[in-house]
Amino acid sequence: MSSTSTRDKWGSLVRTLVVGLGRDGTDLHLPVLARARASVRQLFDDRPVVACDPRRLPAERPGLAMVGSVAEAAALLDPADSVAHVCTPPTVRAAVVAELAERGFRNVIVEAPLAADTDDLARVMRLRRKHGLRIAVVEPWLTSALTERLVGLVRGGALGEPRSISVVQNKPRFRRSLTSPSHPTAFDVELPHGVGLALRLAGSARVTHAAGFDLVVGDAVVPRMGGARVGLRHNNGVRAEIASDLTSPVRERRVTVEFEKGVAVGHFAVSDEDDHSQLTVTVNGRREHEVLRDDSLTEWVIRAYRLFQAPGDQHARGFSFATDVVQLLSVAKNICAEPVVPAARAGARGRVPAAHVR
Repeated sequence: MSSTSTRDKWGSLVRTLVVGLGRDGTDLHLPVLARARASVRQLFDDRPVVACDPRRLPAERPGLAMVGSVAEAAALLDPADSVAHVCTPPTVRAAVVAELAERGFRNVIVEAPLAADTDDLARVMRLRRKHGLRIAVVEPWLTSALTERLVGLVRGGALGEPRSISVVQNKPRFRRSLTSPSHPTAFDVELPHGVGLALRLAGSARVTHAAGFDLVVGDAVVPRMGGARVGLRHNNGVRAEIASDLTSPVRERRVTVEFEKGVAVGHFAVSDEDDHSQLTVTVNGRREHEVLRDDSLTEWVIRAYRLFQAPGDQHARGFSFATDVVQLLSVAKNICAEPVVPAARAGARGRVPAAHVR
C-alpha cells in the first residue's frame, strides 16, 4: 500500500514525542513503540520518534530525534498531528502537561498515576478542559488478556458472585529508590495498576484502610518507599486488598478473586522480558490452568493511537477512571501521612505491616 493510499484510509499518520527518558520512557515506552510501529505501520508516521528529557541533557540514541526541550520538539513536528507520551515522575506531570498544551499538543499519553495528589489532579483536569486535551492514562492491565478472562468470570456467573479480590505486586526496588527519587511514595509505583484492576473487576469503591513503611538499607532510609497496602470496599459489597512490597526478594504480580463457588488466580508478566500471563481456576477441587499470550502494553498503545484518530474524545471514560484511582490513592496516602518502619521486618518477609488502619 502506498503512503498516499494509507493516508486516505487512516487520515494523517501520527508522529510521536516522548517526554522523560527515565525507566518508563527508555525501557517501556520506546521499546513498545518500536513493536507497535512495526506491527501496525499504517497507523504511525515512519519518521523517527522525537524525545526529550526536562531533567537531563539528551544523549544521541539511534532511531530517535533527540531534542533539548518541548519547545524544540514542537518546532520539529506538528503538535496537532502528534501524540505526546509523558513519562516524567508523577510530581512533575501536571507541569509537563501544561507545557505540552501551551505548545499546541492535544493528544497526550500519561503514565499512571495520572497525578501525585488531588491538587495536581485538579490542575490536569483544568488543563484538559481549557485546552481540549485528549488524555489517555497508561493502564495495560485493563486491556490485558488475563483481565478480560477475569472480567468474563465475574460477569458470567458460573462461579457465583465474587466475594473478595487480592492483588499482590512485589518486586525488589532498592537501587532505584535509593538513587533516583522519582516517586514520592510506594503508593505511586505499582498500586495504581492494582487499584485500577480492582475497580475494573468490582466497580466503584471507598478506602477502608491503608498502610505503608519506609525502605531501610543499613543506615539509609527512604521514607514511605518500602511498601504499601490499601483496602477497598466496593459498592457491591466485594472487599479488595491491594499490596506492594518494594523490598521483596522476588517479583510477583498476582491477583486472586474468590467467588461463591471457586477461586481464580492470575499471574501477570513480572517484567517486559516476557509477554505471557497465567490463569488458574479452581472449582470443587478441580484446577484448570491456562497460559495466555498477553503483550498488554503494546496492545494498549495501539488501541490508544487508534482512539486518538477517532472523532471526539474517545479517552474520556478512561480519563475519568484514572481520576478515580488517583482520588482513592490520595485518601490512602493521607491515612499514612507519617512514614512507618516495620518493627519485625525479618519475621514478616513479603508482608506489609497493618498500620494506619481507618
